[in-house]
Amino acid sequence: MEQDVDALPRRALPPLGAGSAETPVRGAYWRESELGPRAAVLRLPPAGDLLGRAGLDGSGQWRRSDPPTLSLTPERRAEGPAAFGAVMEAAARRRQHPGAGGGPGAQPGASFLQARPLFGSPQLPMAGGEKSSPSLWFLPRHGSVKAEEAAGTAPFHLDLWFYFTLQNWVLDFGRPIAMLVFPLEWFPLNKPSVGDYFHMAYNIITPFLLLKLIERSPRTLPRSMIYVSIITFIMGASIHLVGDSVNHRLLFSGYQHHLSVRENPIIKNLKPETLIDSFELLYYYDEYLGHSMWYIPFFLILFMYFSGCFTPTRGESAMPGAALLLVVPSGLYYWYLVTEGQIFILFIFTFFAMLALVVHQKRKRLFLDSNGLFLFYSFGLTLLLVALWVAWLWNDPVLRKKYPGVIYVPEPWAFYTLHVSSGH
Repeated sequence: MEQDVDALPRRALPPLGAGSAETPVRGAYWRESELGPRAAVLRLPPAGDLLGRAGLDGSGQWRRSDPPTLSLTPERRAEGPAAFGAVMEAAARRRQHPGAGGGPGAQPGASFLQARPLFGSPQLPMAGGEKSSPSLWFLPRHGSVKAEEAAGTAPFHLDLWFYFTLQNWVLDFGRPIAMLVFPLEWFPLNKPSVGDYFHMAYNIITPFLLLKLIERSPRTLPRSMIYVSIITFIMGASIHLVGDSVNHRLLFSGYQHHLSVRENPIIKNLKPETLIDSFELLYYYDEYLGHSMWYIPFFLILFMYFSGCFTPTRGESAMPGAALLLVVPSGLYYWYLVTEGQIFILFIFTFFAMLALVVHQKRKRLFLDSNGLFLFYSFGLTLLLVALWVAWLWNDPVLRKKYPGVIYVPEPWAFYTLHVSSGH
């Protein structure tokens, strides 16, 4: 049960003395602050579950410190334990109303965090030899945590999911279409095409949106893994940019996507034959290395975010109407991503990992929130569309030859060059 800070006995707060004398208080202690002789801090002990990494001084400014600290002016510390709750409530109000904590001395981009109770922490010693409640106040690590997320559940991120879906359709799906629509005289074959500029914008905007999505996660995710995944994503997408640019420009020279590199009429008669090896290397960078370094971290980030989208309240496990409207375009885009990127194995592995996590969390009486449901339903719709796509083209002899083996998932652009562009 959450412990009221104001209800703590005053005898738990020892008298403040000079120097750096330290006495346990609810597993914390008061001591003179390094900020100056006119301030004192409530220092929380290091703990594996303690996520705080910031301190708040009396002026409302955040300062870096480790372990986390909460600085109080002499006037506030004279109020005893009630000062802790009062200062944290004030910080929460400033976070909800950023203008209230502003001022000439405010640092640009400074954010105010809201204290939350941490349940399940071990009992800690208090003055007088008593034991504290298993509840402990701590400061979250991410500065962008909102009041709703402090309660354990994030609202539906309509803005991020809308921008994410829109830029996927325009900058990724629309990239090769824009390359064919815009006049060739505007973008000569020896210069980047309009699709290449779309790809450049995608390589910048998508990592930014992924980072913003991670910031809003109710769960603190491993930062090192997030950073490595984002860096790998950008590198893979940049490799794909070069290979895909050349491959799509070859369409104007008669290149046919439904054939392999060596079987293409404009490639198989090249002299010397080592040039064919160079084109196969380019295809490898585009379709294999670029896609792997692009999509593996992409789905890993989405899965890590999904792992934090659970709530103990069944009533919060529902999607708003706007989320339902976005499910169809989102699922349809992921169908294009899976088929054109030839990443069905990666996708199906991610989807079943999400399904297993849902079943596991349900045993703990935890349910998906609106963001988790949106992502799960989008992937479910994608799986259905891929199954229908494969069933439709199951007996196509030409595509069967290009995509041999058990996993048969034709690319939409291969279908286009075979059945659409060849008919004009």
